[in-house]
This record gives sequence, C-alpha cells and structure tokens, in this order.
Amino acid sequence: MKSSAIFLLILAASAQAGAQNIKPGLWELSVKVKSADAQTDQALSAAVKQLESLPPEQRARLDAMMQQNGVTLPAIKSDGAMRRPYCITPEMAASKELPLPAQGQCSSKREPIAGGYKISYECSKPQARGQGTVLMNGDSAFTGTMDASSDTGNGRMQKVTVETTGRWIKPSCSPQTP
Repeated sequence: MKSSAIFLLILAASAQAGAQNIKPGLWELSVKVKSADAQTDQALSAAVKQLESLPPEQRARLDAMMQQNGVTLPAIKSDGAMRRPYCITPEMAASKELPLPAQGQCSSKREPIAGGYKISYECSKPQARGQGTVLMNGDSAFTGTMDASSDTGNGRMQKVTVETTGRWIKPSCSPQTP
C-alpha cells in the first residue's frame, strides 16, 4: 500500500468523530517509514538522502517529470521525514466514514480510545493490512503510528512502521493541493 494511502487512513481516522473534530483546510503531514527488513530500511534511507541532496534545478526537473505521471514527490525534512501538504475539505472533516484508497478492495475500522483512535485496515487487492493509533492534539494537530504490511508483488509481505504527524496550516487550500 502506498504511503499516501496510509496518510489518508490516518488523517481520515483523525477527521472522524464525535468528540474529536478536525479543522478543514490545508494540513502539513510528515511521515517516517521504517522497515523491519534492514536491507529495505537502508534502501529507504538512501532514497530519502538522495532526494534530499539533489541540486534545486535537478529536483525541479524530477518533480516536473513525476507530476506528468500524476505523482507528487514529498519534501524531505532534516530528520528524514517526508513532508507534504494535504487538503481536508469541510465534507471530509464532517464525514463519518473512512475514505479508502482508490485502488484495491479495502475495509477499515476505527475504535475510540483515550485521546484518539485505534485504526486498522485490510485490503485484498493488493494484499495489505495495518493497525495503529492516532492521538489528537485538539482540532489542529495529531500524531499517529501504524504497523503495516503489503504484498511486494512477488507474494512476499513487506512490513513497515509508519510514524505520522499532522498540523493544520490554514483554512483554505490551493486547487493543486492533493
């Protein structure tokens, strides 16, 4: 499962719910992905460092090429976390259902816990699953941790831990914000 789908599940879990509200508008999401497999974890770290060290003009060319294919590369923070903007519409903030990734056949659950939610998801195509927690800090910030696994395409499940933080930036989003 793509990390953007995990972002969406964590943010959606944050956006739900009775006593816990979340502000609509522009949010900044920061995500760190760690693999249980040392080789994969090293490859992820190397890819992040390589993106981080690209000269600005080369990064701009890479971003333009990726956007032609519908992919937006995240910014990289000094701690190695990937950072990206995310727009929460008023409808999304008021929704009582978890939006699921566009691809695949997935289901999800959200269970209230003190200060937030316990969340889980399972997908059959592509095969993926995960569980974790989202803790709210008022209506304008949250932290989340999720243990997830997904099919690597060869029938082998890849396990990762995803640490996410979100903070509200402003009440409106630009038309280009995902």
